Amino acid sequence: MADEPSGDNMQILQEKIKADKKLLVAENMQLTEKEAKAFWPVYENYQNEQFLLRMRVVKLIKDYGDAYGKMDDKIAKKLLDELMTIETLGLELRRAYLPKFREVLPDMKVVRYYQIENKIKAVIDYEMAARIPLIKAENK
Repeated sequence: MADEPSGDNMQILQEKIKADKKLLVAENMQLTEKEAKAFWPVYENYQNEQFLLRMRVVKLIKDYGDAYGKMDDKIAKKLLDELMTIETLGLELRRAYLPKFREVLPDMKVVRYYQIENKIKAVIDYEMAARIPLIKAENK
């Protein structure tokens, strides 16, 4: 593991995931033709909004990497506050889109879609956690 996280590497990972994600969703959703016609526009809007959050995550990781060697309580607080904001916005986005997905799919398929999203997020989170070193312990 490298001593400093790289925002560039995270951005490459994000782009690869975006490219593969739609195919993964399509293969696992088992949509009828009618469902697909209604689902994909909602999906695309949702992904566009998620992309804005992912870019905030990329920036947060870059900021963490930039501050890694000179971390102090003020910087750590700012980074943690941004992380909490991003996570809150992510939950609000998932909640906002739930009725939109329910308008175009039966609940069983909405649950399946949210499961797929959660699994993809878990893989992304795992990959990022493996690459981002823990904050250095303060020596006093």
